[in-house]
Amino acid sequence: MRANNRTSTKTARKGGRRHPLATVALIAIGLGLTGGAYAAFNTSTASAEPQAAAASQQSVDEGKKLFQSNCATCHGLNAQGTTNAPSLIGVGAAAVDFQVGTGRMPMQMQGPQAPEKPVQFTDEQVKALSAYVASLAPGPSVPEQKYLDGKGDAANGAELFRVNCAMCHNVAGAGGALTEGKYAPPLTNVTAAHIYEAMVTGPQNMPVFNDLNITPQGKADIITYLKYIQNNPSPGGFELGSLGPVAEGLFLWIFGLGAIVALTVWITAKSN
Repeated sequence: MRANNRTSTKTARKGGRRHPLATVALIAIGLGLTGGAYAAFNTSTASAEPQAAAASQQSVDEGKKLFQSNCATCHGLNAQGTTNAPSLIGVGAAAVDFQVGTGRMPMQMQGPQAPEKPVQFTDEQVKALSAYVASLAPGPSVPEQKYLDGKGDAANGAELFRVNCAMCHNVAGAGGALTEGKYAPPLTNVTAAHIYEAMVTGPQNMPVFNDLNITPQGKADIITYLKYIQNNPSPGGFELGSLGPVAEGLFLWIFGLGAIVALTVWITAKSN
């Protein structure tokens, strides 16, 4: 009986033992699956990259055609600048998106500065022009959406605006006059992207506020402040153009003094 039990135990052990090649087969299957997945991922990535590059190059080519037919007269055939207009090499996509996207360019006529007017290109054409100019040399790019959502710190933005911008644009962003026929435009109804682009490119008479002067988050805070005062009416009632003490003083001088003169004339006429 004992011999039979030992024999059956050995037989059971032999029956439950793996084949020597089973481990090798499992490893081979695992490597095959891993390698196939990796190859498929690389193939999809490799096919996506040339498509993106081709789309980008197509945009640059389209922008070049638009530039040569609309902008080269003033800025030169290769954007190198002329006696009538500056070079655009190194200004980046942000400058083009601001100037063309607000209608300031192309200019209708020479003047102290380019006024805002209806945009002459579609959004896709503006992007193509920006892509072409950006391809010439590195420069400020179009800002990321996370800085344009108006969810920054309005209080910090108000402080930054008062210190850096209010002397020209007015503390309420109503704009103001400068010298020699120039002016700081009002900032009401200006898109967040164009406000940000103006800060990093310094259009017209505006200085450049790079990331060392005002951080990207600081710029986002300024945008938040401007959107706040735009969406919240003045608690004092009629704003008189938000031009501050000049408009208020002129109002009082004309109407207040006029009322006093009229009252004086009326009293004099009654006394006679």
